[in-house]
Amino acid sequence: MDVPLWFALAVVGYLGVKFLRPPWWLVAVLLLGGYLLADSVLAPAIDTAITK
Repeated sequence: MDVPLWFALAVVGYLGVKFLRPPWWLVAVLLLGGYLLADSVLAPAIDTAITK
């Protein structure tokens, strides 16, 4: 079964927020931080660390 990555992340995110109930500011910081890191000079280093 092939599930798109965006769908899997959305489901995991929804369940995490529903069951763990983190503060809203923590969710916002993680989303914004991930978005900014994905388009930074650190992206190739992070990609290499993840794929090894």
